[in-house]
Order: sequence, then C-alpha cells, then structure tokens
Amino acid sequence: MSRPADRLRVAMQKSGRLSDPARNLLKQAGFQFRSSDKDQLFCYGDGCAVDLVLVRDDDIPQLIAENVCDLGIVGRNVLQEKALELRGTAHAGLQELMPLAFGGCRLSLAVPNGLDWRGPSDLDGRRIATSYPELLGEYLQQQGIGAEIVALKGSVEIAIKLGKADAICDLVSSGATLVANGLKETEILLQSEAVLACQNTPFGDGRDALLADFLARIDGVMKVQASKLILCQTGKRELDAVLRLLPDAVAPVISPVWGDDEALNVQALCTSAVTWQRLEAMKSAGARGLMVLPVEKLLA
Repeated sequence: MSRPADRLRVAMQKSGRLSDPARNLLKQAGFQFRSSDKDQLFCYGDGCAVDLVLVRDDDIPQLIAENVCDLGIVGRNVLQEKALELRGTAHAGLQELMPLAFGGCRLSLAVPNGLDWRGPSDLDGRRIATSYPELLGEYLQQQGIGAEIVALKGSVEIAIKLGKADAICDLVSSGATLVANGLKETEILLQSEAVLACQNTPFGDGRDALLADFLARIDGVMKVQASKLILCQTGKRELDAVLRLLPDAVAPVISPVWGDDEALNVQALCTSAVTWQRLEAMKSAGARGLMVLPVEKLLA
C-alpha cells in the first residue's frame, strides 16, 4: 500500500479485548470508516484523512517501526516488548504518545502456591516461562538475577504443570487464571493498558498537522469521559463557600439571575467524580437547583 503524505494510517487490533473499545474511542472522536475489501483489513476514512489497518496486536509495533502505519492502538506490554526487541536496529524508536484508559492488566511473576516466596532472589537459577522474554530479561538484569527464560507463544500458565518451568511471567487481569492453576502472583513488572503509539520522530510532511488534530480529538474524548457539567444557583454571600466545594472545576462561569439581584448562576466543568456527598455539601453551603450533566464533546 502506498503512503500518501496527506493521510494518517492507524493500526489497531482486528479482534480481541482491545478491538471494541478502540473502535468506540475513534467513533466518539468523530472518525468513521468504510471497508475497502471483503476481509475488512483496510478501512478508508469516511470524510476524514485517517485510515485504519486491522491486524493482530502483536504486529502493530512492527508496522509502526517499518513506517507501514503511522500510529497504533496497542497494549503497553506489546509496545514495550517490541521496543526492547528492536533496540540497536534500524527500526528502533517506538514511543507511547498517550494512555487510553482501557484494556488494563499487569505483567507479573507467579509461582506455585506451595513455594515459600521471600523475594525476587528466589528466582536465581530457576526457569521462568513467558511470552515477554525482553521485558522479563530486562527485569532480571536490573535485579541481578541469573535465571533461564523459557519463551512460549501461549499457554504460559500451564508451563509449570508441564515441567517446563519453575515460575511464570504472564499478563494478569483478575487473577482467576492463576488461582485455577494453583499459582500466586508475587511481583508486578509492568502496569499495562491500551496506549496510542508512534515513532519518536516527526513525519516531516502533512501528517504532522493531521496528527496534532487527531490527538486533540482523542484527548477531548478522554477528558469528556471523566468530565461533568455542574449547574446551580446560589446567593452572592454563599458564592465563595459553594465554589470551594466544586470538584476540580475549570474556570467556573458566574452570571446574574434575571429578576433577583442577590442570586447568581454557577456553571462549572468538573474533571473528577461528582459524588452525592459533594452535592449535599454544596446544597448545605447554599447551592440550589443543582444539576449534573454529561459532556458529549470537548475540544480544548
């Protein structure tokens, strides 16, 4: 596929746990796409200069590194594993642009329940099975541990039962899989989530401006997810007390109430949770007619 300088190409997981949240994020940011083939692997931007490439998540960092794609939505664990693998090569230079607040998990060490775990030094001389040999190798080097890394493509959680390893290093979400296999989590190597990834050098063409607009939209969606608009009225004497109770308000707008010289309208965009306890405290301080509204779009 040719690389036009006036369009961004974004790689994302075709199917899997990051696929639907990534699609929803792009939809909320106003990006729509139409498929160019029956397999729906390449989707043209409909009314926008952003195209999608739908692939396996493990392939996304490599596509970015080889300039096949400009951006990618991928797990931090996958991105950092590939970045370590590409160190010192012509394709080095992957970076995380922003976290996307979905797909959370962690890369952890786990050992059999019956092992008396005293610390990472217990792994010295042991075999550790993992699908992330680069991240595990870096951790072991930092800890000064001499262990054998057993690289597996999958089914890491049963490696100990199969006699292939003494411990494992694998992704953990709820921990249910570890429990089912008689394992306990001991050390967290990496907190992961979906991230937006790219190379660490500018494009040097029209894609730089497209990237800035793309990031502004994504950032706006991320802010909206945690933002609420608070509306209320209060008296002039109670205004300061009410404003002090606004949770993380961004430049509240104060305006007079028509026909009431002693009352004021308060409008505030709040970027943190608005709890019932906070609203009750505002009411006690003099706020009335309190309303909390969702924010659909935000462009700072």
